[in-house]
Amino acid sequence: MLERIRNFCIIAHIDHGKSTLADRFLELTHAVSERELVEQTLDDMELERERGITIKSHPVRLRYEGREGQEYILNLIDTPGHVDFSYEVSRSLAACEGAILLVDAGQGVQAQTVANLHLAREHGLTIIPVLNKIDLPTADIEGSIEQMMELVHVGADDILRVSGKTGQGVPELLEAIVRRVPPPQEPEDDALRWLIFDSEYDVYKGVVVYGRLFSGRVRKGDRIRMMSSGKVFEVIELGVFTPRMTPVEELGPGEVGYLTAMIRDAADVRIGDTITLDGMPAAAPLPGFKEFHPMVFSGFYPIDADQYDEFKKALARLRLNDASFTYEPETSAALGFGFRCGFLGLLHLEIIQERLEREFGINLIATAPSVVYQVLLKNGEVREIDNPLKFPDPGEIAEIDEPYVAAAVVTPVERIGAVMQLALERRGTMKSTETLDAKRVILHFEMPLNEIIIDFYDKIKTVTSGYGSLDYEHIGFRASDLVKLDILLNGEAVDAFSTIVHRDRAYERGRALVEKLKEVIPQQQFAVAIQAAIGGRVIARETVRALRKDVLAKCYGGDITRKRKLLERQKEGKKRMKQVGKVVIPQKAFLEVLRAE
Repeated sequence: MLERIRNFCIIAHIDHGKSTLADRFLELTHAVSERELVEQTLDDMELERERGITIKSHPVRLRYEGREGQEYILNLIDTPGHVDFSYEVSRSLAACEGAILLVDAGQGVQAQTVANLHLAREHGLTIIPVLNKIDLPTADIEGSIEQMMELVHVGADDILRVSGKTGQGVPELLEAIVRRVPPPQEPEDDALRWLIFDSEYDVYKGVVVYGRLFSGRVRKGDRIRMMSSGKVFEVIELGVFTPRMTPVEELGPGEVGYLTAMIRDAADVRIGDTITLDGMPAAAPLPGFKEFHPMVFSGFYPIDADQYDEFKKALARLRLNDASFTYEPETSAALGFGFRCGFLGLLHLEIIQERLEREFGINLIATAPSVVYQVLLKNGEVREIDNPLKFPDPGEIAEIDEPYVAAAVVTPVERIGAVMQLALERRGTMKSTETLDAKRVILHFEMPLNEIIIDFYDKIKTVTSGYGSLDYEHIGFRASDLVKLDILLNGEAVDAFSTIVHRDRAYERGRALVEKLKEVIPQQQFAVAIQAAIGGRVIARETVRALRKDVLAKCYGGDITRKRKLLERQKEGKKRMKQVGKVVIPQKAFLEVLRAE
Protein backbone atom coordinates (compact mmCIF):
# COMPACT_ATOMS: atom_id res chain seq x y z
CA MET A 1 0.00 0.00 0.00
CA LEU A 2 2.78 2.49 0.97
CA GLU A 3 4.49 2.28 -2.44
CA ARG A 4 1.26 3.47 -4.12
CA ILE A 5 0.90 6.63 -1.95
CA ARG A 6 2.36 10.00 -3.02
CA ASN A 7 2.17 12.96 -0.62
CA PHE A 8 3.00 16.29 -2.26
CA CYS A 9 2.25 20.00 -2.05
CA ILE A 10 2.39 23.00 -4.40
CA ILE A 11 4.59 25.91 -3.34
CA ALA A 12 4.40 29.24 -5.15
CA HIS A 13 4.36 33.01 -4.77
CA ILE A 14 0.95 34.70 -4.37
CA ASP A 15 -1.17 34.55 -7.55
CA HIS A 16 1.11 32.21 -9.51
CA GLY A 17 -1.82 29.85 -10.23
CA LYS A 18 -1.60 27.27 -7.42
CA SER A 19 -5.38 26.92 -6.86
CA THR A 20 -6.14 26.85 -10.63
CA LEU A 21 -3.63 24.02 -11.13
CA ALA A 22 -5.27 22.14 -8.23
CA ASP A 23 -8.62 22.51 -10.10
CA ARG A 24 -7.11 20.70 -13.12
CA PHE A 25 -5.89 17.88 -10.85
CA LEU A 26 -9.42 17.48 -9.45
CA GLU A 27 -10.85 17.50 -12.97
CA LEU A 28 -8.40 14.96 -14.49
CA THR A 29 -8.73 12.50 -11.57
CA HIS A 30 -12.55 12.90 -11.52
CA ALA A 31 -12.44 13.84 -7.81
CA VAL A 32 -15.12 16.46 -8.52
CA SER A 33 -17.87 16.24 -11.11
CA GLU A 34 -18.05 18.93 -13.82
CA ARG A 35 -21.25 20.24 -12.23
CA GLU A 36 -19.56 20.75 -8.84
CA LEU A 37 -16.30 22.20 -10.19
CA VAL A 38 -15.96 25.95 -9.70
CA GLU A 39 -12.89 28.14 -10.17
CA GLN A 40 -10.43 27.69 -7.28
CA THR A 41 -12.44 24.83 -5.76
CA LEU A 42 -10.05 24.45 -2.82
CA ASP A 43 -10.32 28.17 -1.95
CA ASP A 44 -13.79 28.15 -0.42
CA MET A 45 -13.57 31.61 1.18
CA GLU A 46 -14.87 34.52 -0.93
CA LEU A 47 -11.91 36.59 0.27
CA GLU A 48 -9.43 33.97 -1.02
CA ARG A 49 -10.94 34.07 -4.51
CA GLU A 50 -11.02 37.87 -4.60
CA ARG A 51 -7.43 38.36 -3.50
CA GLY A 52 -6.00 35.38 -5.37
CA ILE A 53 -4.35 33.98 -2.23
CA THR A 54 -4.79 30.83 -0.18
CA ILE A 55 -5.46 31.74 3.46
CA LYS A 56 -6.51 28.33 4.78
CA SER A 57 -4.85 25.18 3.44
CA HIS A 58 -7.13 22.47 2.02
CA PRO A 59 -5.86 18.90 1.56
CA VAL A 60 -7.41 16.58 -1.03
CA ARG A 61 -7.04 12.84 -1.84
CA LEU A 62 -6.91 12.00 -5.56
CA ARG A 63 -7.13 8.55 -7.16
CA TYR A 64 -4.91 8.45 -10.22
CA GLU A 65 -4.40 5.60 -12.69
CA GLY A 66 -0.83 5.63 -14.01
CA ARG A 67 0.20 4.84 -17.57
CA GLU A 68 1.00 1.22 -16.64
CA GLY A 69 -2.57 0.81 -15.31
CA GLN A 70 -1.48 0.92 -11.66
CA GLU A 71 -3.73 2.97 -9.33
CA TYR A 72 -2.09 5.53 -7.01
CA ILE A 73 -3.36 7.64 -4.13
CA LEU A 74 -2.11 11.23 -4.50
CA ASN A 75 -2.50 13.38 -1.37
CA LEU A 76 -2.26 17.05 -2.33
CA ILE A 77 -1.61 19.08 0.83
CA ASP A 78 -2.32 22.69 -0.15
CA THR A 79 -0.30 25.44 1.53
CA PRO A 80 -1.14 29.07 2.40
CA GLY A 81 0.57 31.47 0.01
CA HIS A 82 1.81 34.35 2.17
CA VAL A 83 4.85 35.07 4.34
CA ASP A 84 2.60 35.61 7.41
CA PHE A 85 1.72 31.91 7.32
CA SER A 86 5.26 30.54 6.84
CA TYR A 87 4.99 28.26 9.92
CA GLU A 88 1.84 26.58 8.52
CA VAL A 89 3.67 26.19 5.19
CA SER A 90 6.59 24.49 7.00
CA ARG A 91 4.21 22.04 8.75
CA SER A 92 2.46 21.23 5.45
CA LEU A 93 5.88 20.59 3.86
CA ALA A 94 6.81 18.31 6.78
CA ALA A 95 3.78 16.13 5.88
CA CYS A 96 5.02 15.61 2.28
CA GLU A 97 7.75 13.80 0.37
CA GLY A 98 7.63 16.04 -2.72
CA ALA A 99 6.80 19.59 -3.78
CA ILE A 100 5.77 21.19 -7.07
CA LEU A 101 7.66 24.49 -7.34
CA LEU A 102 5.29 26.61 -9.42
CA VAL A 103 6.49 29.74 -11.23
CA ASP A 104 4.35 32.16 -13.25
CA ALA A 105 5.79 32.52 -16.80
CA GLY A 106 4.64 36.16 -16.84
CA GLN A 107 6.33 37.15 -13.56
CA GLY A 108 9.25 34.74 -13.19
CA VAL A 109 10.87 33.77 -9.87
CA GLN A 110 9.66 35.92 -6.93
CA ALA A 111 10.84 36.37 -3.32
CA GLN A 112 8.44 33.82 -1.84
CA THR A 113 9.34 31.29 -4.56
CA VAL A 114 12.92 31.39 -3.27
CA ALA A 115 11.89 31.31 0.43
CA ASN A 116 9.52 28.36 -0.06
CA LEU A 117 12.14 26.47 -2.09
CA HIS A 118 14.69 26.84 0.74
CA LEU A 119 12.02 25.64 3.20
CA ALA A 120 11.23 22.59 1.03
CA ARG A 121 14.93 21.72 0.74
CA GLU A 122 15.33 21.96 4.53
CA HIS A 123 12.61 19.28 4.80
CA GLY A 124 14.42 17.09 2.24
CA LEU A 125 11.58 17.20 -0.31
CA THR A 126 11.91 16.13 -3.95
CA ILE A 127 11.36 19.26 -6.05
CA ILE A 128 9.43 19.18 -9.34
CA PRO A 129 10.00 22.56 -11.09
CA VAL A 130 6.93 23.63 -13.09
CA LEU A 131 6.44 26.72 -15.27
CA ASN A 132 2.78 27.77 -15.25
CA LYS A 133 0.68 30.15 -17.42
CA ILE A 134 2.61 29.33 -20.61
CA ASP A 135 -0.54 30.31 -22.58
CA LEU A 136 -0.25 33.98 -21.53
CA PRO A 137 0.56 36.46 -24.33
CA THR A 138 3.02 38.16 -21.94
CA ALA A 139 4.75 34.89 -20.93
CA ASP A 140 8.56 35.05 -20.98
CA ILE A 141 9.08 31.28 -21.17
CA GLU A 142 12.80 31.28 -22.01
CA GLY A 143 13.68 33.92 -19.40
CA SER A 144 11.66 32.16 -16.66
CA ILE A 145 13.25 28.77 -17.49
CA GLU A 146 16.73 30.31 -17.19
CA GLN A 147 15.84 31.69 -13.75
CA MET A 148 14.48 28.30 -12.63
CA MET A 149 17.53 26.42 -13.92
CA GLU A 150 19.75 28.80 -11.92
CA LEU A 151 17.54 28.49 -8.82
CA VAL A 152 16.84 24.73 -8.72
CA HIS A 153 20.09 23.63 -10.46
CA VAL A 154 18.34 21.45 -13.07
CA GLY A 155 18.40 21.17 -16.85
CA ALA A 156 15.77 22.81 -19.09
CA ASP A 157 14.25 19.36 -19.87
CA ASP A 158 13.54 18.75 -16.16
CA ILE A 159 11.25 21.81 -16.01
CA LEU A 160 7.66 20.96 -16.93
CA ARG A 161 5.62 23.54 -18.84
CA VAL A 162 1.90 23.70 -18.02
CA SER A 163 -1.14 25.94 -18.17
CA GLY A 164 -3.43 25.58 -15.16
CA LYS A 165 -6.11 27.47 -17.09
CA THR A 166 -6.24 25.36 -20.26
CA GLY A 167 -4.95 22.10 -18.78
CA GLN A 168 -1.99 21.91 -21.21
CA GLY A 169 0.82 19.75 -19.78
CA VAL A 170 -1.12 18.77 -16.62
CA PRO A 171 -1.46 14.99 -17.46
CA GLU A 172 2.36 14.86 -17.87
CA LEU A 173 2.73 16.61 -14.50
CA LEU A 174 0.53 14.00 -12.76
CA GLU A 175 2.70 11.25 -14.30
CA ALA A 176 5.86 13.09 -13.14
CA ILE A 177 4.50 13.18 -9.55
CA VAL A 178 4.13 9.38 -9.59
CA ARG A 179 7.59 8.87 -11.12
CA ARG A 180 9.64 11.49 -9.25
CA VAL A 181 8.07 11.79 -5.76
CA PRO A 182 9.15 8.93 -3.49
CA PRO A 183 6.50 6.95 -1.52
CA PRO A 184 6.34 7.33 2.30
CA GLN A 185 9.09 5.52 4.24
CA GLU A 186 8.37 2.30 6.11
CA PRO A 187 7.74 3.20 9.81
CA GLU A 188 10.31 2.13 12.41
CA ASP A 189 7.65 0.91 14.87
CA ASP A 190 3.87 0.63 15.35
CA ALA A 191 3.48 3.61 17.73
CA LEU A 192 0.98 6.17 16.40
CA ARG A 193 2.56 9.44 15.17
CA TRP A 194 0.06 11.80 13.54
CA LEU A 195 1.39 15.23 12.47
CA ILE A 196 -1.20 18.01 12.79
CA PHE A 197 -0.80 20.46 9.90
CA ASP A 198 -4.16 22.29 10.16
CA SER A 199 -7.54 22.36 11.90
CA GLU A 200 -10.96 23.96 11.58
CA TYR A 201 -13.97 24.35 13.87
CA ASP A 202 -17.31 22.66 13.19
CA VAL A 203 -20.34 23.70 15.26
CA TYR A 204 -21.52 20.07 15.64
CA LYS A 205 -18.25 18.10 15.67
CA GLY A 206 -15.94 20.51 17.51
CA VAL A 207 -12.38 20.95 16.22
CA VAL A 208 -11.66 18.92 13.05
CA VAL A 209 -7.95 17.97 13.07
CA TYR A 210 -6.12 17.63 9.71
CA GLY A 211 -3.02 15.45 9.72
CA ARG A 212 -0.66 12.92 8.18
CA LEU A 213 0.20 9.55 9.74
CA PHE A 214 3.90 8.69 9.87
CA SER A 215 3.50 5.44 11.81
CA GLY A 216 0.88 3.32 13.58
CA ARG A 217 -2.84 3.06 12.88
CA VAL A 218 -5.80 4.97 14.28
CA ARG A 219 -9.43 3.75 14.49
CA LYS A 220 -12.75 5.13 15.69
CA GLY A 221 -13.01 4.83 19.49
CA ASP A 222 -9.21 5.05 20.09
CA ARG A 223 -8.09 7.24 22.98
CA ILE A 224 -5.54 9.72 21.64
CA ARG A 225 -3.14 12.11 23.36
CA MET A 226 -1.79 15.51 22.24
CA MET A 227 1.95 15.24 22.94
CA SER A 228 2.58 18.97 23.61
CA SER A 229 -0.24 19.43 26.17
CA GLY A 230 -0.86 15.83 27.31
CA LYS A 231 -4.65 16.21 26.81
CA VAL A 232 -6.55 13.00 26.04
CA PHE A 233 -9.59 12.62 23.74
CA GLU A 234 -11.60 9.79 22.17
CA VAL A 235 -11.81 9.56 18.35
CA ILE A 236 -15.43 10.00 17.22
CA GLU A 237 -14.92 10.19 13.45
CA LEU A 238 -12.08 9.48 11.01
CA GLY A 239 -11.99 10.33 7.35
CA VAL A 240 -10.24 11.47 4.16
CA PHE A 241 -10.76 14.46 1.85
CA THR A 242 -12.21 13.58 -1.56
CA PRO A 243 -12.28 16.75 -1.46
CA ARG A 244 -15.40 16.46 0.72
CA MET A 245 -14.90 14.93 4.17
CA THR A 246 -15.56 11.21 3.68
CA PRO A 247 -15.61 8.99 6.83
CA VAL A 248 -13.45 5.82 6.93
CA GLU A 249 -12.99 3.10 9.59
CA GLU A 250 -9.21 3.49 10.03
CA LEU A 251 -6.13 5.29 8.72
CA GLY A 252 -2.62 3.83 8.40
CA PRO A 253 0.98 4.96 7.74
CA GLY A 254 1.51 7.48 4.94
CA GLU A 255 -2.18 8.45 4.76
CA VAL A 256 -3.58 11.98 5.06
CA GLY A 257 -6.97 12.58 6.66
CA TYR A 258 -8.94 14.14 9.49
CA LEU A 259 -10.29 13.16 12.89
CA THR A 260 -12.84 14.59 15.32
CA ALA A 261 -12.90 13.89 19.05
CA MET A 262 -15.39 16.42 20.48
CA ILE A 263 -12.54 18.91 21.07
CA ARG A 264 -14.32 22.14 22.00
CA ASP A 265 -11.36 24.48 22.53
CA ALA A 266 -9.34 25.36 19.39
CA ALA A 267 -6.30 26.08 21.63
CA ASP A 268 -6.09 22.32 22.46
CA VAL A 269 -5.10 21.61 18.83
CA ARG A 270 -1.72 23.12 17.96
CA ILE A 271 -0.34 23.16 14.42
CA GLY A 272 2.81 20.99 14.26
CA ASP A 273 1.92 18.93 17.35
CA THR A 274 2.02 15.11 17.32
CA ILE A 275 -0.98 12.90 18.19
CA THR A 276 -0.25 9.47 19.69
CA LEU A 277 -2.29 6.69 21.36
CA ASP A 278 -2.85 7.22 25.07
CA GLY A 279 -2.36 3.50 25.87
CA MET A 280 0.75 3.00 23.68
CA PRO A 281 2.42 6.43 23.26
CA ALA A 282 5.31 7.17 20.90
CA ALA A 283 8.71 7.63 22.54
CA ALA A 284 9.16 11.15 21.11
CA PRO A 285 7.04 13.61 19.09
CA LEU A 286 7.77 14.42 15.44
CA PRO A 287 10.33 17.26 15.11
CA GLY A 288 9.59 20.89 14.19
CA PHE A 289 6.79 21.86 16.60
CA LYS A 290 6.76 25.54 17.66
CA GLU A 291 4.35 27.64 19.72
CA PHE A 292 2.50 30.40 17.84
CA HIS A 293 3.47 33.93 18.89
CA PRO A 294 1.56 36.89 17.41
CA MET A 295 4.02 39.43 16.02
CA VAL A 296 1.76 42.38 15.11
CA PHE A 297 -0.82 43.98 17.44
CA SER A 298 -3.61 46.47 16.84
CA GLY A 299 -6.59 47.79 18.80
CA PHE A 300 -9.98 47.06 17.22
CA TYR A 301 -12.95 49.25 18.26
CA PRO A 302 -16.51 49.13 16.90
CA ILE A 303 -17.50 52.54 15.43
CA ASP A 304 -21.00 51.98 16.82
CA ALA A 305 -20.70 51.29 20.57
CA ASP A 306 -23.99 49.33 20.45
CA GLN A 307 -22.22 46.65 18.39
CA TYR A 308 -19.76 45.78 21.20
CA ASP A 309 -21.49 42.54 22.32
CA GLU A 310 -21.94 41.42 18.70
CA PHE A 311 -18.26 42.25 18.07
CA LYS A 312 -17.17 40.17 21.08
CA LYS A 313 -19.12 37.13 19.80
CA ALA A 314 -17.67 37.58 16.27
CA LEU A 315 -14.09 37.55 17.64
CA ALA A 316 -14.83 34.37 19.63
CA ARG A 317 -16.13 32.67 16.47
CA LEU A 318 -13.09 33.69 14.40
CA ARG A 319 -10.77 32.47 17.16
CA LEU A 320 -12.35 28.99 16.97
CA ASN A 321 -11.06 28.61 13.38
CA ASP A 322 -7.78 30.45 13.87
CA ALA A 323 -5.78 29.65 17.00
CA SER A 324 -2.94 31.99 15.91
CA PHE A 325 -5.25 35.01 16.36
CA THR A 326 -5.46 36.38 19.94
CA TYR A 327 -7.55 39.12 21.56
CA GLU A 328 -8.11 40.67 24.99
CA PRO A 329 -10.42 43.51 26.10
CA GLU A 330 -9.03 47.05 26.33
CA THR A 331 -10.53 50.48 26.91
CA SER A 332 -9.54 53.75 25.30
CA ALA A 333 -10.64 57.15 26.61
CA ALA A 334 -10.94 58.31 23.00
CA LEU A 335 -12.39 55.23 21.27
CA GLY A 336 -14.36 53.52 24.05
CA PHE A 337 -14.49 49.74 24.58
CA GLY A 338 -12.63 47.43 22.22
CA PHE A 339 -10.06 44.63 22.00
CA ARG A 340 -6.28 44.43 21.64
CA CYS A 341 -5.77 41.82 18.90
CA GLY A 342 -2.60 39.88 18.02
CA PHE A 343 -1.79 38.67 14.49
CA LEU A 344 0.95 36.75 12.66
CA GLY A 345 1.53 39.70 10.32
CA LEU A 346 -0.11 42.58 8.49
CA LEU A 347 -1.94 40.41 5.92
CA HIS A 348 -3.36 38.33 8.78
CA LEU A 349 -4.60 41.60 10.38
CA GLU A 350 -6.22 42.76 7.11
CA ILE A 351 -7.96 39.40 6.62
CA ILE A 352 -9.41 39.33 10.17
CA GLN A 353 -10.57 42.96 9.86
CA GLU A 354 -12.18 42.32 6.47
CA ARG A 355 -13.91 39.15 7.70
CA LEU A 356 -15.32 41.00 10.73
CA GLU A 357 -16.71 43.71 8.47
CA ARG A 358 -18.05 41.37 5.76
CA GLU A 359 -19.21 38.25 7.56
CA PHE A 360 -20.46 39.93 10.75
CA GLY A 361 -21.34 43.45 9.49
CA ILE A 362 -19.23 45.27 12.12
CA ASN A 363 -17.65 48.62 11.19
CA LEU A 364 -14.30 49.00 12.93
CA ILE A 365 -11.61 51.52 13.76
CA ALA A 366 -8.18 49.83 13.92
CA THR A 367 -5.33 51.63 15.69
CA ALA A 368 -1.91 51.77 14.03
CA PRO A 369 -0.26 48.30 14.05
CA SER A 370 2.62 47.82 16.49
CA VAL A 371 4.99 44.95 17.28
CA VAL A 372 6.04 43.27 20.54
CA TYR A 373 8.95 44.96 22.35
CA GLN A 374 11.00 43.44 25.14
CA VAL A 375 11.74 46.04 27.83
CA LEU A 376 14.46 45.36 30.42
CA LEU A 377 13.82 47.42 33.56
CA LYS A 378 16.56 48.67 35.89
CA ASN A 379 15.33 46.23 38.57
CA GLY A 380 16.15 43.30 36.22
CA GLU A 381 12.52 42.54 35.24
CA VAL A 382 11.79 41.89 31.51
CA ARG A 383 8.39 42.96 30.17
CA GLU A 384 6.82 42.24 26.78
CA ILE A 385 5.05 45.39 25.56
CA ASP A 386 2.51 45.05 22.74
CA ASN A 387 0.64 48.29 23.50
CA PRO A 388 2.14 51.81 23.78
CA LEU A 389 -0.16 52.46 26.78
CA LYS A 390 1.74 49.81 28.80
CA PHE A 391 5.10 51.47 28.10
CA PRO A 392 6.98 51.96 31.42
CA ASP A 393 8.27 55.30 32.68
CA PRO A 394 11.53 56.17 30.80
CA GLY A 395 13.35 56.47 34.16
CA GLU A 396 12.72 52.76 34.89
CA ILE A 397 14.04 51.45 31.54
CA ALA A 398 17.53 49.97 31.18
CA GLU A 399 17.16 48.66 27.57
CA ILE A 400 14.50 48.16 24.88
CA ASP A 401 14.76 45.31 22.35
CA GLU A 402 12.69 45.19 19.16
CA PRO A 403 12.06 42.26 16.75
CA TYR A 404 14.26 42.07 13.64
CA VAL A 405 13.68 40.24 10.38
CA ALA A 406 15.85 38.95 7.55
CA ALA A 407 14.20 40.45 4.45
CA ALA A 408 14.77 39.30 0.86
CA VAL A 409 13.73 41.66 -1.95
CA VAL A 410 13.66 40.49 -5.58
CA THR A 411 14.16 43.52 -7.84
CA PRO A 412 15.10 44.38 -11.44
CA VAL A 413 18.82 45.28 -11.70
CA GLU A 414 18.11 48.91 -12.67
CA ARG A 415 16.10 49.45 -9.43
CA ILE A 416 18.76 48.22 -6.98
CA GLY A 417 19.68 51.78 -5.92
CA ALA A 418 16.06 52.78 -5.17
CA VAL A 419 15.41 49.59 -3.13
CA MET A 420 18.65 50.01 -1.14
CA GLN A 421 17.80 53.66 -0.42
CA LEU A 422 14.33 52.64 0.78
CA ALA A 423 15.71 49.89 3.03
CA LEU A 424 18.36 52.21 4.53
CA GLU A 425 15.67 54.84 5.27
CA ARG A 426 13.85 52.10 7.22
CA ARG A 427 16.97 51.34 9.33
CA GLY A 428 17.85 48.29 7.22
CA THR A 429 21.36 46.82 6.95
CA MET A 430 22.50 45.37 3.63
CA LYS A 431 23.81 41.81 4.08
CA SER A 432 24.30 40.31 0.61
CA THR A 433 23.09 40.13 -3.00
CA GLU A 434 22.19 37.08 -5.06
CA THR A 435 21.89 37.11 -8.86
CA LEU A 436 18.80 35.42 -10.33
CA ASP A 437 19.57 36.19 -13.97
CA ALA A 438 20.88 39.05 -16.13
CA LYS A 439 17.83 41.18 -15.29
CA ARG A 440 17.02 40.50 -11.62
CA VAL A 441 18.74 40.15 -8.25
CA ILE A 442 17.78 39.26 -4.68
CA LEU A 443 18.88 41.81 -2.06
CA HIS A 444 19.18 40.51 1.52
CA PHE A 445 18.65 42.95 4.40
CA GLU A 446 18.26 42.81 8.18
CA MET A 447 15.80 45.36 9.47
CA PRO A 448 13.31 46.05 12.31
CA LEU A 449 9.89 44.43 11.87
CA ASN A 450 8.26 47.70 12.94
CA GLU A 451 9.66 49.41 9.82
CA ILE A 452 8.12 46.96 7.33
CA ILE A 453 4.65 46.25 8.76
CA ILE A 454 2.94 49.44 7.62
CA ASP A 455 3.74 50.27 4.00
CA PHE A 456 7.18 48.85 3.13
CA TYR A 457 5.74 46.29 0.66
CA ASP A 458 3.71 49.01 -1.10
CA LYS A 459 6.80 51.21 -1.34
CA ILE A 460 8.83 48.28 -2.78
CA LYS A 461 6.14 47.86 -5.47
CA THR A 462 6.25 51.62 -6.18
CA VAL A 463 10.04 51.98 -6.56
CA THR A 464 10.28 48.81 -8.70
CA SER A 465 7.26 49.73 -10.91
CA GLY A 466 5.43 46.65 -9.61
CA TYR A 467 8.23 44.16 -10.40
CA GLY A 468 9.64 43.84 -6.86
CA SER A 469 8.59 41.24 -4.28
CA LEU A 470 9.33 40.81 -0.59
CA ASP A 471 9.75 37.90 1.79
CA TYR A 472 10.94 37.98 5.41
CA GLU A 473 11.53 35.77 8.44
CA HIS A 474 12.01 36.62 12.12
CA ILE A 475 15.57 36.46 13.45
CA GLY A 476 15.13 37.55 17.08
CA PHE A 477 15.30 40.74 19.16
CA ARG A 478 17.96 43.48 19.16
CA ALA A 479 18.54 46.55 21.37
CA SER A 480 17.27 49.84 19.88
CA ASP A 481 16.89 53.48 20.95
CA LEU A 482 13.08 53.60 21.13
CA VAL A 483 10.77 56.19 22.71
CA LYS A 484 7.04 56.57 23.31
CA LEU A 485 5.51 59.36 21.24
CA ASP A 486 2.36 60.95 22.72
CA ILE A 487 -0.09 63.30 21.02
CA LEU A 488 -1.54 65.96 23.35
CA LEU A 489 -4.67 68.05 22.73
CA ASN A 490 -4.62 71.10 24.99
CA GLY A 491 -2.22 69.28 27.30
CA GLU A 492 -4.21 66.00 27.49
CA ALA A 493 -2.75 62.83 25.94
CA VAL A 494 -4.98 60.99 23.42
CA ASP A 495 -4.22 57.28 23.96
CA ALA A 496 -5.38 56.19 20.49
CA PHE A 497 -2.54 58.15 18.86
CA SER A 498 0.27 57.00 21.19
CA THR A 499 2.99 55.04 19.40
CA ILE A 500 6.49 53.62 19.97
CA VAL A 501 9.08 54.92 17.49
CA HIS A 502 12.84 55.08 17.03
CA ARG A 503 14.27 58.30 18.49
CA ASP A 504 15.69 59.34 15.07
CA ARG A 505 12.22 59.03 13.47
CA ALA A 506 10.23 60.61 16.32
CA TYR A 507 10.29 64.23 15.06
CA GLU A 508 9.29 63.25 11.51
CA ARG A 509 6.42 61.03 12.79
CA GLY A 510 5.26 63.61 15.37
CA ARG A 511 5.25 66.46 12.81
CA ALA A 512 3.24 64.35 10.31
CA LEU A 513 0.66 63.44 12.98
CA VAL A 514 0.09 66.98 14.30
CA GLU A 515 -0.23 68.34 10.74
CA LYS A 516 -2.79 65.65 9.86
CA LEU A 517 -4.75 66.30 13.07
CA LYS A 518 -4.83 70.03 12.35
CA GLU A 519 -6.57 69.24 9.05
CA VAL A 520 -9.21 66.91 10.55
CA ILE A 521 -10.07 68.40 13.97
CA PRO A 522 -12.92 70.90 13.50
CA GLN A 523 -12.58 74.43 14.92
CA GLN A 524 -13.87 74.84 18.48
CA GLN A 525 -14.99 77.98 20.35
CA PHE A 526 -11.42 78.14 21.71
CA ALA A 527 -7.93 77.55 20.30
CA VAL A 528 -6.73 73.91 20.37
CA ALA A 529 -3.03 73.18 20.80
CA ILE A 530 -1.96 69.91 19.12
CA GLN A 531 1.43 68.73 20.39
CA ALA A 532 3.67 65.73 19.81
CA ALA A 533 5.70 64.94 22.93
CA ILE A 534 8.32 62.48 24.15
CA GLY A 535 7.99 62.28 27.92
CA GLY A 536 7.67 65.92 29.03
CA ARG A 537 9.40 67.39 25.92
CA VAL A 538 7.25 68.77 23.09
CA ILE A 539 8.85 68.13 19.69
CA ALA A 540 6.16 69.43 17.30
CA ARG A 541 3.11 71.69 17.59
CA GLU A 542 0.20 72.99 15.53
CA THR A 543 -2.77 75.12 16.61
CA VAL A 544 -6.38 74.91 15.46
CA ARG A 545 -7.56 78.54 15.62
CA ALA A 546 -10.70 79.36 17.57
CA LEU A 547 -14.01 80.15 15.89
CA ARG A 548 -14.48 83.89 16.38
CA LYS A 549 -17.74 85.73 16.72
CA ASP A 550 -17.64 89.30 15.45
CA VAL A 551 -18.55 91.11 18.70
CA LEU A 552 -17.85 94.50 17.08
CA ALA A 553 -20.55 94.03 14.42
CA LYS A 554 -23.05 96.14 16.42
CA CYS A 555 -20.58 99.04 16.92
CA TYR A 556 -21.17 101.60 14.17
CA GLY A 557 -18.59 104.21 15.12
CA GLY A 558 -18.63 105.40 18.73
CA ASP A 559 -15.81 105.51 21.26
CA ILE A 560 -12.84 103.10 20.83
CA THR A 561 -12.98 102.24 24.57
CA ARG A 562 -16.35 100.52 24.02
CA LYS A 563 -14.83 98.29 21.32
CA ARG A 564 -11.86 97.48 23.58
CA LYS A 565 -14.18 96.55 26.41
CA LEU A 566 -16.12 94.12 24.18
CA LEU A 567 -12.90 92.52 22.88
CA GLU A 568 -11.49 92.13 26.43
CA ARG A 569 -14.72 90.49 27.60
CA GLN A 570 -14.55 88.08 24.63
CA LYS A 571 -10.91 87.29 25.45
CA GLU A 572 -11.80 86.47 29.07
CA GLY A 573 -14.67 84.24 27.90
CA LYS A 574 -12.37 82.33 25.50
CA LYS A 575 -9.84 81.83 28.33
CA ARG A 576 -12.55 80.48 30.67
CA MET A 577 -13.95 78.25 27.91
CA LYS A 578 -10.48 76.77 27.24
CA GLN A 579 -10.22 75.78 30.93
CA VAL A 580 -13.58 73.99 31.06
CA GLY A 581 -14.16 73.10 27.39
CA LYS A 582 -13.40 69.65 25.99
CA VAL A 583 -11.90 69.10 22.53
CA VAL A 584 -14.42 67.09 20.54
CA ILE A 585 -12.69 64.74 18.06
CA PRO A 586 -15.17 63.27 15.57
CA GLN A 587 -14.89 59.57 14.62
CA LYS A 588 -14.05 60.70 11.07
CA ALA A 589 -10.88 62.34 12.40
CA PHE A 590 -9.76 59.09 14.06
CA LEU A 591 -10.41 57.14 10.88
CA GLU A 592 -8.54 59.69 8.73
CA VAL A 593 -5.48 59.81 11.00
CA LEU A 594 -5.25 56.07 11.69
CA ARG A 595 -5.57 55.32 7.98
CA ALA A 596 -2.93 57.95 7.17
CA GLU A 597 -0.59 56.29 9.66
